[in-house]
Amino acid sequence: MNEEELKVTFQYNNQLVEKIRKVEGRRWDADQKYWVVPNNAKCIDDLTNIFIDEDIRWDESLSFSKTENSECNFHDINLALQQLEKQFTLKGYSPKTKKSYIGHVKRFLGFINNKPEVLTKQDVEKYMYHLLNVQENSHAFANQALSAIKFYYQHSLKKDKVLYDLPRPKKEKTLPNILSQREVLSILDSVNNIKHKSILLLTYSAGLRIGEVVRLKVGDIDSDRMLIHVRQGKGRKDRYTILSEVALSTLRKYAMIEKPKDWLFPGGKENCFLTERSVQKIFSVACKRAKVKKHASVHSLRHSFATHLLEGGTDLRYIQELLGHSSSKTTEIYTHVSEANFSKIKSPLDKFMK
Repeated sequence: MNEEELKVTFQYNNQLVEKIRKVEGRRWDADQKYWVVPNNAKCIDDLTNIFIDEDIRWDESLSFSKTENSECNFHDINLALQQLEKQFTLKGYSPKTKKSYIGHVKRFLGFINNKPEVLTKQDVEKYMYHLLNVQENSHAFANQALSAIKFYYQHSLKKDKVLYDLPRPKKEKTLPNILSQREVLSILDSVNNIKHKSILLLTYSAGLRIGEVVRLKVGDIDSDRMLIHVRQGKGRKDRYTILSEVALSTLRKYAMIEKPKDWLFPGGKENCFLTERSVQKIFSVACKRAKVKKHASVHSLRHSFATHLLEGGTDLRYIQELLGHSSSKTTEIYTHVSEANFSKIKSPLDKFMK
């Protein structure tokens, strides 16, 4: 390995392999068992953007100063991110939010490639334009990036007034992908592994987020009251949601076989819960087996739970409580995807073509 090349290593994962293959000039060293990419600004930028959701650990010897007109190095960025992480902790942000926001600020600093103390409003405008017009990211992604950068300017740089009038990208009005009851049943029926089936059954039947289902503990299942205690969900809020009789029956069979002690769904490492990525893979495989063609994710089960409750006549206020939404406006989105609102309406084509 020389200064003109970077070594990239990670535990084997099909998704990560697909990501590294998007880096121009990459090659696989079969003898040493690692990937090699050119050590230049473009490849560093590609690695940062392609592995956007991963925890990248750069060698401290690397520096942006090797590139032309560069003023910021990895030491500057790492120091800035350490200070930022401390601020997030003091503000009580969740680990997931901290990781996401720190990732946004890291990419911003790497893109601008300037010392933090001299950053300006124009730097943020330049980066936002890059996110939206060059990379063509969603407005939701760009808005989250802007929120992270504004936090950084306010709490780390003490430049809280610099970005006060910076406009935000208009929010995109998108609707969630909803699976029909038949599709949900097909997905669940395609899973034979009792642990995997229990996870998907609980996710759908209780409207859980993926991060909530993997963090369930044995004691969170209240079979006497038929409730599930969701601890510190999104927004650091506790709530209760319903426990399905069918899900409980499968869960008892799973418990007899696996005998979980602390985490309901333990992972491969000792004293750790199953990773979210593992559940995503379980769901993806189940969709393929069930031949479900819709673009769906594990979160689609939560959306489908809410929509099916609404179609079954459940009051929107109760659905809001079960999902843990702070605002009823968030829950109202399901009225736009519910069949109940359109089932009685007949297309004029059906009337005059019969």
